[in-house]
Amino acid sequence: MKIGLIAMSGVRACDEELLRLGLTLPGFVERSKTIASLPSLGLLTLAAMTPRDHEVAYREVDDVATLGSNLEVFDLVAISTFTAQIEEAYGLADRFRSKGVPVVMGGLHVTTLPDEAAAHCDAVIVGEGEVCWAQVVEDAANGRLQSIYRSRPQEFDLADAPMPAFELLDLDKYNRLTVQTSRGCPLHCSFCASSILLTPKYKQKPVEKVLAEVDRIRELWPRPFIEFADDNSFINRAYWKRLLPELAKRRVKWFAETDIRVGEDDELLDLMRRAGCAEVLIGLESPVEEGLTGLELRTDWKHKRWPRYEQAVRNIQSHGIRVNGCFIVGLDGHTPEIFDSIYRFAQRLSLFDVQITLPTPFPGTTLYEQLRQEGRLIEERPWRKCTLFDLTFEPDPMSAAELRAGFHDLATRLYSDEFTHERRAGFRRQYRQASRLRARRAS
Repeated sequence: MKIGLIAMSGVRACDEELLRLGLTLPGFVERSKTIASLPSLGLLTLAAMTPRDHEVAYREVDDVATLGSNLEVFDLVAISTFTAQIEEAYGLADRFRSKGVPVVMGGLHVTTLPDEAAAHCDAVIVGEGEVCWAQVVEDAANGRLQSIYRSRPQEFDLADAPMPAFELLDLDKYNRLTVQTSRGCPLHCSFCASSILLTPKYKQKPVEKVLAEVDRIRELWPRPFIEFADDNSFINRAYWKRLLPELAKRRVKWFAETDIRVGEDDELLDLMRRAGCAEVLIGLESPVEEGLTGLELRTDWKHKRWPRYEQAVRNIQSHGIRVNGCFIVGLDGHTPEIFDSIYRFAQRLSLFDVQITLPTPFPGTTLYEQLRQEGRLIEERPWRKCTLFDLTFEPDPMSAAELRAGFHDLATRLYSDEFTHERRAGFRRQYRQASRLRARRAS
């Protein structure tokens, strides 16, 4: 068989005013462009797990869209998508099926709403695709695809993860490649629509496999930039303190998502810097106490650490590692004062990057169910607006109009050329001062 693996990529806001602002605020779309240019690590992994007697092709959705009605010929198509792109994914699946091509769909949205997806494809994969893929391929080859494949009760062991098929990529299209060291997160935030929806367990890939993937990327791309595709890196510090010295030998630059605890470990930060860490993205969520209560399902973890936010951020950046501070604007308890609070926090700490998003009730999350039960969803199935930048519910205590207007104004101020330059110059100044201080202490 010839199997087409199609990745739905891109971040598309529906808010027309925000789109208009984005045209003049390049800082606002920097992270969005990065996300849009990331290849699907999940599909590359499935490609590597496909028996060699089948031909596999990896395609980005934009490549397929340019073909119009002249779709590439495949014997089987697999589509992986997020919620915001689900309608586009369904439309593409319908087009392939109209030409007699069987389609299998998977990913977070499909895992949450398999019955919805089943109306647009021949088979759905619920959960971790690696568990089911070999059976899917075998069944498709024999013309007997099942309507649904479920990974549970099985769990995929990351020790069994194959080398992703990076060689299928046109590397000119990407500004970074992804490597996964772990899956899951122990914090279980109510709004999180990441890999905790696929697996209830936090699990780690062996160090040797991670290094082998980095080495493979370096063979294809001599000086790559790598993004660690983990929900929360550095949970297992002992693991990273084994990995980082080896990673330093590879001379690569990289980015990771983590929590604020990384700022409390100077040994880890030193190792990260020497190993090429350029930036960490940290979900601070709120610079004030309001909004932090009840975010995690098990404990008010962020609320308890809120008093240490500033010290931790300063410490990370003093090691020359940029912080992308992420804030969710409009959490329950946020008043219109939150907009100035975020601006002042970013200014005071010279955050190199700032990301602001709106609370987004993705299907399958506790947040979605809470807002549905409270009757606060603006529409029951706002899938195309699950972009992180479109308002899909009634906030409290702010009105929807206040939140939209304040969000637009904050974006304008945060991502202006002047303020972006001010923040980044402040970061470099603080790093130079910290470096001189460490040098004096060492002499």
